[in-house]
Amino acid sequence: MTTKILALTDALGNLVRFELLPGNRYDTIGVAPLIDGISFGALLGDKAYDSNWIVEELDQRGAKVVISQHPGRAQKIKIDAEMYKWRHLVENSFCKLKEFKRIAMRACKTDRSFSAMIYLAAGVINSR
Repeated sequence: MTTKILALTDALGNLVRFELLPGNRYDTIGVAPLIDGISFGALLGDKAYDSNWIVEELDQRGAKVVISQHPGRAQKIKIDAEMYKWRHLVENSFCKLKEFKRIAMRACKTDRSFSAMIYLAAGVINSR
């Protein structure tokens, strides 16, 4: 059983919100509930988030698009290369979560218990 964790973090890399998806689903499916009701100045993401509807949604919100693009993208979007370097904070938050063996191994049988473990681990990480 594989599970994807889509995470929204703040500027310091602290977990704000997350969504669980089956491992065989596209990442873009979980973006809408992840950003719903949250205001932010920029969204940093990798090529998995390079979708026209995400770019349009961010433009409507007035948020800066800092998403690495697929090489075959017809209309290239200029991104802030210096800001894109901050994306390592998101990757670091995943590394911190995976320090907890039950999260790294996906030891929980249900999504609900797995989500509870992620919340618990995020609380421990933020309390350090």
